Amino acid sequence: MSDLPAPGPARFAYWVPNVSGGLVTSTIEQRTDWGYDYNRKLAVLAENNGFEYALSQVRYMASYGAEFQHESTSFSLALLLATERLKVIAAVHPGLWHPGVLAKLGATADQLSGGRFAVNVVSGWFKGEFSALGEPWLEHDERYRRAEEFIQALRTIWTEDHAELAGDFYRIRDFSLKPKPLNTTERPHPEIFQGGNSTAARAMAGRVSDWYFSNGKDFDGVTEQLADVRASAAAAGRPAPRFGLNGFLIARDTEAEAREVLREIIAKADTEAVHGFGAAVKQAGQSTADGTGMWQDSAFEDLIQYNDGFRTGLIGTPEQIAERIVAYKRLGVDLFLLGFLHYLEEVEYFGERVLPLVRELEAQEEGPQAADLGPVAATAGPDATPPPEADASDGDTPSREADAAPPSGPVPAAVRP
Repeated sequence: MSDLPAPGPARFAYWVPNVSGGLVTSTIEQRTDWGYDYNRKLAVLAENNGFEYALSQVRYMASYGAEFQHESTSFSLALLLATERLKVIAAVHPGLWHPGVLAKLGATADQLSGGRFAVNVVSGWFKGEFSALGEPWLEHDERYRRAEEFIQALRTIWTEDHAELAGDFYRIRDFSLKPKPLNTTERPHPEIFQGGNSTAARAMAGRVSDWYFSNGKDFDGVTEQLADVRASAAAAGRPAPRFGLNGFLIARDTEAEAREVLREIIAKADTEAVHGFGAAVKQAGQSTADGTGMWQDSAFEDLIQYNDGFRTGLIGTPEQIAERIVAYKRLGVDLFLLGFLHYLEEVEYFGERVLPLVRELEAQEEGPQAADLGPVAATAGPDATPPPEADASDGDTPSREADAAPPSGPVPAAVRP
């Protein structure tokens, strides 16, 4: 497969805060809310500040700081109906859904939203949820085998009449879904995202998924995952899935301010909840055949942001963060899945101060065609107003992983040692 950088402008998604407790397991103030009214306002704000996607989280019971949870598919549909351009990704567990039932829900949501529904197939890490609901907890690689079969069933039902599947986990017999989801110029069916870090997850992504979501990684980690996923896709004879990277973004006017926020988040960590989460996810990942499951090398500080978001290093001034985003894009990252401490304020700050700098850097690297996109147009839609230019300032390394430079192109100032 091609090792060229990701085509087109960088794209952005945000974690929907549809569970209580915010995006960090810390007692620091988080001006966010898990309720619908807040999230409806956030979704409208996000689609007007450069965000093309939103990802609704899936939790079925209280755990590790998430005392309350809204169900992901219904919440996603509500956000789709409250917005005009935003694509909303609903996270789902194959072990708790039948693919035919989800296909029906997804087709309806896609029809109602004009082709903006997507799914993120989550193989599962929280054994307690499955036990509480009386469902079997499969071993790690078996969960990924089931997830792969789930995706195959979903895609078949969405694209074919008289669907048939005789699998190890699902049986589909002469099933025709009507209406089907929309077949748009952008995709033939709702986009299928998939997360994971293990060897099994990477191989599965290459074989069946449209998108691969990675936990937070430095440059070396992203390069390794991209190579594995692309190799799996090449072996399967299909185009490589696009690559999404998780990151917790702390943008402030000075690097010192951003670093102080990170220090306070870590200092005020809910130690009991972080250790509980760490024990659960490491148990899930240790059952892999080669020990490469998610979170296996995550330190306590990483687990405070429960998808290793600090590791991506999007912490500093707008200039530093924009340079780091473009450096990741140069490696092949297509989409940045972002979390924030104070959503409304920081999403707007991102659209006004960070995104214009990203577009400027992309234009410098990609030539006049990229410049024609304008600072926001590529992701914010035709009705969005381009934000004002940000002031330039110098800054030092924003991340402890920043010394791993991208393999080609000049090393930006924000990632030099």
